[in-house]
Amino acid sequence: MWAAALSLFLFLFGCGRQESRPQGSGEAAAAVEAEGERSSDRENAPQESEPGAESMDLEFADQFSVEYLADGSAMVSIKDGGRFLVLDEGMEPSRPLEEDVAVIYRPLKNIYLAATSAMDLFCGLDALDPITLSGTEASGWYIEEAKEAMENGDMAYAGKYDSPDYELILSKGCDLAIESTMINHSPEVKEQLERLGIPVLVERSSYESHPLGRMEWIRLYGLLLDKEEEADACFRAQAEKAKAVMEQEKTGKTAAFFYVTSKGYANIRKPGDYVAKMIELAGGEYVPSHIDKTEKSLSTMNMQMEAFYAAAKDADCLIYNSTIDGELEYIDQLLAKDSLLADFKAVKEGNVWCAGKEMFQETLGVGDMIEDIRRILENEDPDPSEMVYIHKLKER
Repeated sequence: MWAAALSLFLFLFGCGRQESRPQGSGEAAAAVEAEGERSSDRENAPQESEPGAESMDLEFADQFSVEYLADGSAMVSIKDGGRFLVLDEGMEPSRPLEEDVAVIYRPLKNIYLAATSAMDLFCGLDALDPITLSGTEASGWYIEEAKEAMENGDMAYAGKYDSPDYELILSKGCDLAIESTMINHSPEVKEQLERLGIPVLVERSSYESHPLGRMEWIRLYGLLLDKEEEADACFRAQAEKAKAVMEQEKTGKTAAFFYVTSKGYANIRKPGDYVAKMIELAGGEYVPSHIDKTEKSLSTMNMQMEAFYAAAKDADCLIYNSTIDGELEYIDQLLAKDSLLADFKAVKEGNVWCAGKEMFQETLGVGDMIEDIRRILENEDPDPSEMVYIHKLKER
């Protein structure tokens, strides 16, 4: 039945924008151009503020902004990602909307979440109920609440970001899709969701240069969920934990964060990336530090292993990123990826670590991650029971 309904819907409305909000979904918006295809004039043009509007006072985040409008609505602007007018159910826009503005109605009841980094922020707000559709299967979640929700049937798998189950999404009455910037590689999916009347918010927290800016996105979700006070309190509590470490003296130690690709490259974070910034905030110096960190560049890059060796062979510690190819337990597992790693100072001294896969999903764990890095910079053998995200590689 739903397949037929979906086919009819696409036939009738697939070529145009829906003008009214259908039950259970957000108002359709014009498709936002894919990242990198906007003209520089439009990218840099300042948004005109409404007279009397107040702005959300963001401390670290610079990838989104919020204006509170006089009629009680709020305008959310996502860098290179369009704007969203947030209205309570029953409200109507007080003036005609510009083409890049989509409408999000509160309360949100059925969210399709394809941006894994946002899940921890919803958990921090005790607001998992509105996420009924996931772009990640249960086995791909390292956040227990998300895994349990899928196993219990409270959250359904609705396909990956590039191949969503439109029929399921439509049948659930989805009122918001939250995507990572990976959706920019599949713009036709974003356009299709918008044609179905579903606002698509492209989550850019990973582009925040400051780790606490990444965590501050909880304040945006607090607005969307009408939980702003709870979001502010959660953010402040976690930020204070990180700031306590940031106020300590520099250690004078250097650290590299990387993994080895299937083709033998060293994949590193650029110096402007939030992971590199966490090392700096923990009192260390990130290497390699000479890499171009142009704002529009990706936050990671591949290096030939010889080039990585030249730049990081004298690093005091190595931290292996396990996100792609799994966690390591032993140093010989690392050396099996490239024998050149055996000549690194940190390997010779046994100061090699592995960051757990959950680190990138648990966005609210920034304070714990910075504390972990501080411990390994200060002490080559910290108490393992104190470590949250990083463990030391052992000799067999």
